[in-house]
Amino acid sequence: MPFREVNSKMIEATVAPGQRLFSQRGAMLAYKGEVSFTPNMQGGQGGVMSMIGRRAAGEAAPLMTVEGSGTVLFGHGGHHIEVINLTGDTLHVEADRLLAFDGTLEQGTMFMGSQGGVMGMVRGQVSGQGLFTTTLRGQGAVAVMAHGGIIEVPITPQRPVHVDPQAYVAHHGDVRNKLSTALGWRDMVGRGSGEAFQLELSGSGAVFVQASEEKL
Repeated sequence: MPFREVNSKMIEATVAPGQRLFSQRGAMLAYKGEVSFTPNMQGGQGGVMSMIGRRAAGEAAPLMTVEGSGTVLFGHGGHHIEVINLTGDTLHVEADRLLAFDGTLEQGTMFMGSQGGVMGMVRGQVSGQGLFTTTLRGQGAVAVMAHGGIIEVPITPQRPVHVDPQAYVAHHGDVRNKLSTALGWRDMVGRGSGEAFQLELSGSGAVFVQASEEKL
């Protein structure tokens, strides 16, 4: 694993010859060794199509390609950082949440409206998140940012998980999402911009939830 958690708001990445990492621009705090940082214009491992998808989504969070030999300290804005290890599955995450990730991961873009039809599109409006979301697939590690820390909540076929849309950070696994309307007393649940709505995730996997309703 290339990332080591130094504390809740900083990680150390090991960079080795022949390998590369991608990081959000401006996230480098310090480094040791012979390490180079190059602006990435190709949208990461996903190439030009990934870049086009991110532009269409309004999620063109600028990336740096990190290569060489040494160690790099990453952090950004004092946000809490969580390292997520992927073992062949796909992580769905908002682009501005990405701090750094393995260069071995394939990056893409997914139209979230395709999950839940019209309700999927409403989700983008209510949650303040884009209709598109970034996907990272393969074997490797991803460092994501959040307010107030992150907890991983399992999703099982027998028990879907309902999340305040503003508290959603990312999810992985064979998961479908839709926006559900809160009824009765549930109207009082959640503190996001649309507390009468909840993001319902069903299937098999996990969702990462932050301890805040603030956007980055």
